[in-house]
Amino acid sequence: MAQAAETTQDNALNLGATTIDGEQDTGYKTEESASKKYTAPLRETPKSVTVIPQQVIRDTAATSLADALRTTPGITFGAGEGGNPNADRPIIRGFNAESDVFIDGMRDVAAQSREIFNVESVEVSKGPGSAFTGAGSTGGSLNLVTKGAHLGDAYNGGYTFGSDQTQRYTLDVNQQMTDTSAVRLNLMKHDANVAGRNDVDVSRWGFAPSFAFGLGTETRVKVDYYHLTTDDMPDYGIPLTSTTGRSKYVVDKPAHVNENNFYGLTDRDYRKSVNDSGTLRIEHDLNDSLTLSNSFRMSRSTLDYIVTNPDDSRGNVANGLVSRSAKSRNSTSSGFVNQTDLQAKFNTGFVEHSLVTGVEFSYQDTHNRGYNVLTATGGTIGSTCNAALLRSGDCTSLYDPTPKDAWNGTITDSLAYTDTDTKTSAAYVFDTLKFNDQWSLNLGLRYDDYDVTSSGYSTGGRGAVAGAFKRENTSQLWNYQVGLTYKPLPNGSIYAAWSTSSNPSGETSGNGGLELAANNTDLDPEKNRNYEIGTKWDFFDDNLSLTAALFRTEKTNARITDPDNATFQVLDGEQRVDGLELTYSGNITSKWKVYGGYTYMESEIVKATNKADEGNHMPSTPRNNFNFWSTYELVPKLTVGAGATFVDSRFGNEANSVEVPSYWRYDAMATYALTKNVDLQLNVQNLTDKRYYDQVFTTHYAHMAAGRTALMSASFHY
Repeated sequence: MAQAAETTQDNALNLGATTIDGEQDTGYKTEESASKKYTAPLRETPKSVTVIPQQVIRDTAATSLADALRTTPGITFGAGEGGNPNADRPIIRGFNAESDVFIDGMRDVAAQSREIFNVESVEVSKGPGSAFTGAGSTGGSLNLVTKGAHLGDAYNGGYTFGSDQTQRYTLDVNQQMTDTSAVRLNLMKHDANVAGRNDVDVSRWGFAPSFAFGLGTETRVKVDYYHLTTDDMPDYGIPLTSTTGRSKYVVDKPAHVNENNFYGLTDRDYRKSVNDSGTLRIEHDLNDSLTLSNSFRMSRSTLDYIVTNPDDSRGNVANGLVSRSAKSRNSTSSGFVNQTDLQAKFNTGFVEHSLVTGVEFSYQDTHNRGYNVLTATGGTIGSTCNAALLRSGDCTSLYDPTPKDAWNGTITDSLAYTDTDTKTSAAYVFDTLKFNDQWSLNLGLRYDDYDVTSSGYSTGGRGAVAGAFKRENTSQLWNYQVGLTYKPLPNGSIYAAWSTSSNPSGETSGNGGLELAANNTDLDPEKNRNYEIGTKWDFFDDNLSLTAALFRTEKTNARITDPDNATFQVLDGEQRVDGLELTYSGNITSKWKVYGGYTYMESEIVKATNKADEGNHMPSTPRNNFNFWSTYELVPKLTVGAGATFVDSRFGNEANSVEVPSYWRYDAMATYALTKNVDLQLNVQNLTDKRYYDQVFTTHYAHMAAGRTALMSASFHY
């Protein structure tokens, strides 16, 4: 809700994604992508692209990337036992996208929970798209467009006070320095408890200065810096419990278990992270139809945590007890991305071309060393909780956990560690060939030379061989995008598209995902393809956008455990998602805004290690997902809004033996303009205090979403 303070002038110039954007739209509809790789307007782009604009972010009171993504269908959230407790792990159209997050068109590395105090909009590209992004992007990718310095003065700020001791401060100041230069500064401080979760809290602060020079001239330069520090109590949620009369594990409310229960240890558990990045962008117009640009970003992120996994695997839950299995990570990730692009507009005969070609070089180094978290006797928790483990805080009650237990174990650095280096060199070209006012062809091709090296020391856990190790995987990735668009009328288009993507081994190592391992080092990349037909239309004087798409996404050689030798993996799996997606965004009238959509996904594990899993649904892929948000201006100073979200039941594993139920969530807001410069806004999130699970892990636990939260903000804008 404090995002109401973060507005920009309607006539602002914004240097984002290495290109100058023109007039800023304060509505719900977006005409163009900020990424130059989309060489046609969104209405004529043969691909599903959803833009979450600043106005939606402000109206829904989103304060994190996860909050913003809940307004968009086809996205769920995954849970991770390893490197990402409470970090962003979006799952787009059934496939993990934790390593497919980009900032102004450049990959954003490291596991983290992303704030949006410095985000102007979020672009969600759906379907395999390695031609646009490089390695990954099986179900889609995210591009966060940041707030950049622009011409004109703008002063915005806000304070939010809410339930569960929520306090949030934001300041967004833009100052024009000369006729062609400006500086902008965004500040944020946020503290809150989590509604409906005992002893869980979040705390973070950040700042983001931006400088722009040469605005409105043929040579533009932008310099950005971003810093975010977090200090949270991590929460893995509630252990899996069986439901009477069912053979499946279901994370439904068991008898006498309060959904507020927190099974961690407030005296031991913590999660701290620091993210820093600096970006330099230079853009020069060689002439009216030729522009050369270069973007360079350096970044460094640290993530340090110990989190309690409410472990159900030792048979304790059936006895009313939970073992507090500790998961830990102390990692540092640093690297750079350098991207050079040439944009050109030209004709070959009667064909008009909008072409972008470029090269990209990146390097990422991630060092990860966990902790040895031992009991008071110097060992680990055995198979069964006992009186001694209850006294030491290593076990607790399922029904009445005691987070403030005085834990008397020990924490030391682990001998095991992993260093992962990832190097990428890439070249790409995109072109929209416009044959006439009705027909156009969109082509994209990218080549990546991808090299990942993992070295370190293993203590021999989980079947690994003890001792030093070094592994390397080098992959050459060719991916493409082909789309044909037909415009039967000026306000609408029909398209057919085919795209591919690749997932090399070790792709998610730097994000706290699966490391390059002995059993997958020598494997070729997984291959994915997407078939899609769709239509896009604008109505009400182009103020309302409606889209529809039918798609099939296939992973044809998924990595699975070798059925004949469990020590190795083979590329013999197959997964498929067939779906329908509908979206709408914009104004029905000058006072009535709408935003949302619906996605139907029929997923299937076609081939798997365990033949019994074949034909099952893919994890974290609901059949039905519906999102609706709308605001209406009742009188010139008063606007009200409401939203609804439906997420169908989801499975947590390929065996479909772990399932979380479906849920409806409702939200509401009202904003009142005290003066032309001061606003009040009230948001009530999760209006009915629905207790639902937004993440489910394959074993052990499911994460409980926040309960009802009321937020009141006061903001100014000049």
